[in-house]
Amino acid sequence: MAKRGKKYEEMVKLVDREKAYGVNEAVELIKKTSKANFDETIEVAARLGVDPKKADQQIRGAVVLPHGTGKTKRVLVFAKGDKAKEAEAAGADFVGDEEYINKINQGWFDFDVVVATPDMMAQVGKLGRTLGPKGLMPNPKTGTVTFELDKAIQEIKAGKVEYRVDKAGNIHVPVGKASFGDESLTENIETVLETLVKVKPSAAKGTYMRNVSLTSTMGPGVKLNVSAYK
Repeated sequence: MAKRGKKYEEMVKLVDREKAYGVNEAVELIKKTSKANFDETIEVAARLGVDPKKADQQIRGAVVLPHGTGKTKRVLVFAKGDKAKEAEAAGADFVGDEEYINKINQGWFDFDVVVATPDMMAQVGKLGRTLGPKGLMPNPKTGTVTFELDKAIQEIKAGKVEYRVDKAGNIHVPVGKASFGDESLTENIETVLETLVKVKPSAAKGTYMRNVSLTSTMGPGVKLNVSAYK
């Protein structure tokens, strides 16, 4: 295992690994331990009491953070005719059909989110092997397969983030940047925690939120007390 840097070791000393911190206290601490020479991304990392192998316990969706993520996402929309015009008017960065399918097949990936109208999915589906592994494939569950392009694009630009449980039952959701104000980060975190509670599968047994931490790009994790969200 690679040896951690001196700065990291100093940050670790600020965190009590045995303690579960309240959201407000955790936000103060994560900001103190985010000392990289760039604006670190803050994430909620949760281990959930679900079995993702079972269809009725898979968790996937999207949530609009009240204060955004600190990053403006580049949106590619697959649409034709009036829907293409609607996407352009709503602020999509790239709008088209076959030309962009060809560009992606040639290795172009200068976008962060892909949205498609339902009538385009037969064509877009051919990109499954290319977009799927990168988590970029449009999906109705995350609101990225829709005819409501204006709403979808505005939500993405405003700070909509997707979440999806992995094979081990873990979920990672970005909630902002270290430069955010305490209140903004706190509200974003609370929105994510409330959302995870709402989407709890009825088939899930036992403790649902088993372990939840706040993490930064380079700093140590801070365990969250989520007793109020169970």
